[in-house]
Amino acid sequence: MNGFTSELRTVARLSAPVVLTQVGLMTTNLVDTAMVGRLGVIELAASALANMWQWTFMSFGFGLVMGIDPLVSQAHGRGDGDGIALAYQRGLVLAVLASVPVCVAMLFTREGLLLLGQDPHTAELAAEYNFYKLPTVPCFLLYTALKQYLQGRTIMAPATWVMWLGNIAHVIVNYALVFGHFGSPALGLKGAAIANSSTTFLLAAGLALWAKGFGLYAGAERPWDRASTSLRGVLGVARIGLPVGIQIGLEGTAFSVAAMMAGWMGTTAVASNQVVLGLAALAFMVPNGISQGAATRVGNLIGAGDLAGMRRASTASLAAGIGAMSISALIFVLFRAELPLLFTADPAVVALSAAILPIAAAFQLSDGAQGVAGGVLRGLGRPDAGAYVNLFGYYAVALPAAYFYGVRGGYGLPGVWTALAAGLTVVAALLLVWVARTTRRPLAELTVAVMR
Repeated sequence: MNGFTSELRTVARLSAPVVLTQVGLMTTNLVDTAMVGRLGVIELAASALANMWQWTFMSFGFGLVMGIDPLVSQAHGRGDGDGIALAYQRGLVLAVLASVPVCVAMLFTREGLLLLGQDPHTAELAAEYNFYKLPTVPCFLLYTALKQYLQGRTIMAPATWVMWLGNIAHVIVNYALVFGHFGSPALGLKGAAIANSSTTFLLAAGLALWAKGFGLYAGAERPWDRASTSLRGVLGVARIGLPVGIQIGLEGTAFSVAAMMAGWMGTTAVASNQVVLGLAALAFMVPNGISQGAATRVGNLIGAGDLAGMRRASTASLAAGIGAMSISALIFVLFRAELPLLFTADPAVVALSAAILPIAAAFQLSDGAQGVAGGVLRGLGRPDAGAYVNLFGYYAVALPAAYFYGVRGGYGLPGVWTALAAGLTVVAALLLVWVARTTRRPLAELTVAVMR
C-alpha cells in the first residue's frame, strides 16, 4: 500500500502542471466561446462548426507528433540524451509536414460544411473564421512537439507558465478585437480567430524562448544533421504516432459528427452542443493531464527497467483520473442551470444545455478512465489499442445510436448525447482490459527506442 501511495504522489506531482497546462489550453477556447456567444447564436454556431472542421483534421496531426512520447520518456529513463534530442527533432519535422494538409483542408471549410448539410450562411461565417485561424495549425503542432519533449524529461512547469501567460494575453487581445477596444476596430467573429492565431503563435514562440533562455535543452541536445530528417527515422516516429493520431482523430471526428447532427436540428442545438462540449472538454483536461503524466512516468520506469513500478504507476494514474472526474460529474448535475449562463444569455440555448449536462455528467467516469488508459498505453509503447477501441466504440456503437435515437427517433440533442455516453463507456471498458493485459507483458516486449 505504501508503494501505491508513493506512486500516486509521484503521478500527481508530474501531472499537476500538465493538468494546469491543459486547463489553460481549454480556457483559451472557452474565452472564445464566451465572447463569441455575446455576438449571437449564429456566430456561436459558426465558430463551433469551424472548430469542428479544423479539429477533425488537426487531431490526426496532433497524434502524429505525440508519437515522440514513448521514445522521449523511455530514452530519459535510460539516460539516452542523444536519443531524446533525435526524437524531438523528428517530432518537429512531423509537425511541419502535418501542418500542410490540415491547412489545405481548412481552406475548404465552406465547401465541406455545405456538403454535410449545414446552413449556407453559417458555413460562410465558419469559413472566414477558419481562414484567419490558419496560423494556429503549425504553431500548435510545433508547441506540442516541444511540450512533449520537455514533459518526457519530467520538465513540466514551463509549458504551464507559458500557457497561462498566453491566456492573459488572449483575453485582452480577444476582448479588443471582437468588441473594438483599446483602439482596435470591432471585428466580431473574425477578431476572435485573429486573437486565437496570435495566442497560439505566442505559445510556440514563448515556450521555445523559455527552453533556450533557461537551458532546458541541456543533456538532451544535438546538432541538426541528416539523421534528424532521415525519412526512415521520421517514418519510425510516425509509425508510433499514427495509431495515436487515428485514436484522437476517431474520437474528435465522432464529436464533430455529433455537432453536424446538431446542425441538422438548428442553430440553437449547435450552440447548446458547443456550450456542453466546451464544459465537458474542460473537465476532460484533468484526466488528459494525468494521462500525459502517466505516459511520462510509465515510459520512464520502463526505460529504467522497473516493471513492478510501472504497474503501480499505471494503477495509480487510473485511480487519479477516475477520482477527478467524479467531482466534475457532481458539478455538472448540481450547477446544470447556472453553467450555461457563463457562455450565453439566450434562454433556449441555456435550457437545452441544462437538459444535456446531466447526460454529460453520466459519462465523466468513463471519460476519465479512457483518457488515462490511453496515456498509460502510450507510455507502454502500445498506442494502437486506442485506435481499434475508438473505431468500435464510437463508430459501431455511439454514432449509429446517435443517428437512429437522436435524429431519426426524434429525441434530439439529448438523444445524441445519450448515445455518445454509451459509446464512451464501451471505449473505457475495453481500454481498461487492454491496459491490464499489456502491463503483464515482459519488459523486453514493452521497450521502444529511437532509430539511429
